[in-house]
Amino acid sequence: MNKTVICPGSFDPVTLGHLDVITRASKLFDRVIVGVLVNSSKKPIFSIDERIELLKEVTEHLNNVEIVGFNGLLAQYCEEHGVDAIVKGLRAVTDFEYEFQMALTNKKLNPNLETLF
Repeated sequence: MNKTVICPGSFDPVTLGHLDVITRASKLFDRVIVGVLVNSSKKPIFSIDERIELLKEVTEHLNNVEIVGFNGLLAQYCEEHGVDAIVKGLRAVTDFEYEFQMALTNKKLNPNLETLF
C-alpha cells in the first residue's frame, strides 16, 4: 500500500531541522510532498520560488520527495492530492499546543487525515 505524506511549512529559510524531518519521512513513506506555504501574515526573507528552489537543491538525493508551492487549506490540498498524513516537526513544547489545535481542525475538515509529530 502506497502512503503519501506532506511536510508543510513556510521554510523561510529552510533549516537542518526541516531537512531532518523530510529525510526521516522519506525513509518511512513511499511519497513525501514538501508543501511550501504562502503565509500572508509573515514577511518572507525569500520568495516562494526561491524557497522551492532551495528545497529542491537540498532534497535532490531523496528520490521520493517532491517540492510544491501552494496556498489555501492544507486539509483540502491533502484530499485533492491523495495525501494520507501530515508530518510536522516541533521545536519546543509550546509548538505542540498550536500544532495540536491545527491537527484537530484538519481532522475535522478531512476525517481521513492523520497528523504525525
